[in-house]
Amino acid sequence: MAALQMNISCLIFLQVLLLLLSLFAQTNAQGLKVGFYDNTCPKAEGIVKKSVLDAIKKDRTIGAPLLRMFFHDCFVRGCEGSVLLELKNKKDEKNAPPNLSLRGFEIIDNVKEAVEKECPGVVSCSDVLALVARDAVVALNGPSWGVETGRRDGRVTNINEARANLPSPFDNITSLITQFRSKGLDKKDLVVLSGPYSYVARVWVTKLYAAEATCGGNEERGGTEAGLIRTLAGVTVKIDV
Repeated sequence: MAALQMNISCLIFLQVLLLLLSLFAQTNAQGLKVGFYDNTCPKAEGIVKKSVLDAIKKDRTIGAPLLRMFFHDCFVRGCEGSVLLELKNKKDEKNAPPNLSLRGFEIIDNVKEAVEKECPGVVSCSDVLALVARDAVVALNGPSWGVETGRRDGRVTNINEARANLPSPFDNITSLITQFRSKGLDKKDLVVLSGPYSYVARVWVTKLYAAEATCGGNEERGGTEAGLIRTLAGVTVKIDV
């Protein structure tokens, strides 16, 4: 049985998610704004929301994977939809080991098809993915936020880039911290994003507990960094999928 329990710490996750978007949207950031399609496709966001709600009513376990897909997309080339592209030789991001467990591509396809019926050739796939991620969180009683839209879809997808940029559940804590730091994210961001990232984030939490002694103290933030990690790992988001 799927279950989702969220509390005030979801707001922390939302802040980190927005930071993630700001870090990785630079390649197509010109012209991004909330309500980008208000004139060209005013029903777009409503269509996306309804489609996502319908999908989650059928399968409540699909919400977290949809958010995870967005995270994986942003972590490689920015939030430009390259995780959705397919190559005949299978050397695309979708077939990289960290992405083989992604679920929900058919949901993205269905949402895009519904939007295309209303406004052919207007709304990008990358914007659809960004809106789906937000609406999936909302559908599971999580927080909402205004999604800046107006992205241009990426046309390049490379399996090696996904391998190099996406963290693996088998990476040790030092490797994980280094990877997140390269994206401008710190240890707290690592833990907060790991919660909704996947229920197998329990593997990461175990590594973080093991690394407690090396995290260092920070009394000004209300205790040691390791204590903060334990707290966030335990209460940020609990998802069974």
